[in-house]
Amino acid sequence: MKIFYSSDDTFEANFNALLERGKMDIEGVTGIVAGLLKEIQTEGNSALKAQIARFDRWEPKEDAELMVSTEAMAKAYDAIDAELRDALKLAYDRIKTYHEKLMPKTWMDKEANGTILGQKVTPVDRAGLYIPGGKAAYPSSLLMNVIPAQVAGVEEIVVCTPAPDNELNELLLAACHLCGVSKVFKVGGASAIGAMAYGTQSIPKVDVITGPGNIFVATAKKLVYGEVNIDMIAGPSEIGILADESAREDYLAIDLLSQAEHDEMASSILITTESELANRVSDKVEEFLGALSREEIARKSIEERGAIIVTSDMDEAIDLMNEIAPEHLEVVTKDPMSLLDKIKHAGAIFLGENTPEPIGDYIAGPNHTLPTGGTAKFYSPLSVEHFLKKSSIISMSKEGIKEIGEQCALIANTEGLTAHEESVRIRLK
Repeated sequence: MKIFYSSDDTFEANFNALLERGKMDIEGVTGIVAGLLKEIQTEGNSALKAQIARFDRWEPKEDAELMVSTEAMAKAYDAIDAELRDALKLAYDRIKTYHEKLMPKTWMDKEANGTILGQKVTPVDRAGLYIPGGKAAYPSSLLMNVIPAQVAGVEEIVVCTPAPDNELNELLLAACHLCGVSKVFKVGGASAIGAMAYGTQSIPKVDVITGPGNIFVATAKKLVYGEVNIDMIAGPSEIGILADESAREDYLAIDLLSQAEHDEMASSILITTESELANRVSDKVEEFLGALSREEIARKSIEERGAIIVTSDMDEAIDLMNEIAPEHLEVVTKDPMSLLDKIKHAGAIFLGENTPEPIGDYIAGPNHTLPTGGTAKFYSPLSVEHFLKKSSIISMSKEGIKEIGEQCALIANTEGLTAHEESVRIRLK
């Protein structure tokens, strides 16, 4: 791995290049995606089936072929190994328990004069979840998207996932059965986003679309935002690690590779105060690479977007990591909890050497759909909040409007809105 020293004259240029990690050229595919979305918006299922034939190499003859049967999902669930079934159940329970703790509540406050102010929390009617396929199938992504929607109280959940050559991952189908999802459609990419955003003869229009995907999915989500709500524009996966002299090089190396094996565009960055540790980690990464099932992908990621940075002290290391604002941040130091207050920007924070990033991907409980590419500076992880909307509650008593009505009318008058002003004053007479 490349090793940079913050004291070098060339460091600023090298660091700025790292900040561009995995940036997606959304503008480069906008025209293509906009055309696909327009076809679906105007032609519905006929456009959808033509796009499936074009991109996934099979063509549904009937509309019914777009949908996965509940029998197929139940069969897949029954067929998986009992140990794996138990593991999925454990993940489901832990994710559900965590997200239940995130639920905001409806509240109302009554003032002394009888006025009531509050907030009503209501789930959206229908949520659309995109679950990637292609290079790998991710049942864990299904759990991470379905469960917060269910906890939020969404009545109807629609899942879209690509089926190249009309084949679906059996484990994904098993996870659908475990979650009790009944509406699963074999549609991928921008086509799926368009179908859920606009609705077709088979796929209902949803209120919010969540879930990760490639550059075409990200671009489609950006283009349909406003027609529906979305969770975020997610890019390639990434990990940042803060480490001191107490860290083990084998732990750090394999954790860096845990993200590199996702995608050639993935980013893996270690920042440490220890020069010798940096060299040992670099050697260990090379040693581990040869044993990976996705060596070619991981190697390209590490070579093009991986780096180790050596700083003068931990405060400098934290400042640099806050600037990176990684999707996943591991803190592998003697006392990681003492650094928590200084960490401002990260999608998920993993504290201590016994908390590898993959434990959060699958089974810890918090959501693994996280902001990438530095957007952790203003985005939050997927949660129940993405499937909820909030309405303000105002109920003025007669005494209450008398107390503040004159001031309200004055502000309205100042803005030149006479109907606003009179609407209040008529109640004060």
